[in-house]
Amino acid sequence: MKKRFYVDTCIYLNLWQKEGDASLGKPYWKIAKEFFEKTENENVIIYYSGFILKELSFILEKEIFNKKLQMFNYSPNFIRITLSVNEFDLAREIEKESNYEISFYDIIHMLLAKKANSILITRDKKLIRVSKRYNVIAKTPEEIL
Repeated sequence: MKKRFYVDTCIYLNLWQKEGDASLGKPYWKIAKEFFEKTENENVIIYYSGFILKELSFILEKEIFNKKLQMFNYSPNFIRITLSVNEFDLAREIEKESNYEISFYDIIHMLLAKKANSILITRDKKLIRVSKRYNVIAKTPEEIL
């Protein structure tokens, strides 16, 4: 069975915006690069959603976003997953239950990772903690390497 991951927006941004403090060890962008290279070489499935694309389109300049969009559209490793109306409603319930501890989009990422039976890859410590409560495996990229 192929390994399956749902990669949070922050990991793409780590890579594309060259994020990370080299004085703390290996910069986040290099870890993200190694993660994506490893997944490509191992032929794993990486799920993404319109919510990921929406977040990226808000943060990245339009020209850069359009260039990076090709990765999702043309790589056979990337599969788009969608949220049902019931899952959207559940995300709102979880948002309220968690006292708005994490963002609505993060809850959606967590639910989509669960739906895809995949590991959620993120750097968000709060999201990792909340994911455990909902039986979603969440890890940082370096935990996969």
